Amino acid sequence: MVSKTREKLIDVARQLFVKNGIENTTMNDIANASDKGRRTIYTYFKNKRDIYNAVIERESERLVTNLREIAISQRTPTEKLRLFLEHRLALMSDNRQDTLRSFFTFEYKRIGRVRRLAEAKVNEILGLITAEGISDGSFDKEQAERLSPLISAVLHGVYTMQLHDNADDHHGDEQSSNRDIINFIIKGIKYQNHVY
Repeated sequence: MVSKTREKLIDVARQLFVKNGIENTTMNDIANASDKGRRTIYTYFKNKRDIYNAVIERESERLVTNLREIAISQRTPTEKLRLFLEHRLALMSDNRQDTLRSFFTFEYKRIGRVRRLAEAKVNEILGLITAEGISDGSFDKEQAERLSPLISAVLHGVYTMQLHDNADDHHGDEQSSNRDIINFIIKGIKYQNHVY
């Protein structure tokens, strides 16, 4: 069972890291802001790095929670893959203005760490969806095995492109583009009864 006190300490630490920066936040600051004593903090965390790692884990988990729900749903593998891709693309759009960037303002190594941790979890979830599709004959095995690195590269490219565009001016184009990307990927992975 997850401790409410531990969760509160993680929340408070995250808020202080956003407001003051990680280096400028002390364990005393976290204790004072959470109305807990330093002893209480050290019951749950060895040091600031330990609480920072818990915040990183929480942020990465937040990014993949909905994807896990999609993977275990009762939908077909194709429906799961479509929802998975829609969610990933929507999440990228949200992250352009979202807390992940404000969380580590100008601390790109830390943003990268959250993303790498989340990406490993995302790839695991995608693997479950594609394995199910291969198993039931929906997905071509060879194409499905290419999917994970391909999606990472495509989504990274889309994200980079969107960062350079003003999302408000191109919102309709972005939705259409996302739909085209999803349809292209799904058509490419679907099992075909012929050799290319």
